Amino acid sequence: MPVVTVQQGPRSTELKRELVRQITDAFVDTLHVPAESVQVWIHEVPTDSWGSAGKLTADK
Repeated sequence: MPVVTVQQGPRSTELKRELVRQITDAFVDTLHVPAESVQVWIHEVPTDSWGSAGKLTADK
């Protein structure tokens, strides 16, 4: 059973639905596994809880 973890900033429910659908489709098409076996976990991190290039994402 494939398990995919996505770490990202906050997104709308609509975008997360599409992301889960497309990730699932990629595994079904590539690995020939049933869609029911693919799990996608979305871990949303607030923009004030991560940074890059020396700055919080919230400050960009």
